[in-house]
Amino acid sequence: MDAEGAEGLGQRERDILALERRGFAGPGAKERAIREELGLAPVRYFQLLNALLDDPRALAHDPVTVNRLRRVREARRGER
Repeated sequence: MDAEGAEGLGQRERDILALERRGFAGPGAKERAIREELGLAPVRYFQLLNALLDDPRALAHDPVTVNRLRRVREARRGER
């Protein structure tokens, strides 16, 4: 087994998916958690998250979260 774990995802990728599973109360709470817990700018976080949604390893690791976020992304694309 490699250092990235059985799923093949790195710790940062697993942390991003874990953050997406949580609910956030109030405006700015998610952005604050992104900065404080992951040390990322929100723009970079969402870039990484978007790439992660297309990664089959992410789907294997957390299919419920990835499929939910894919549906949200597709709905937003449809609104444009």
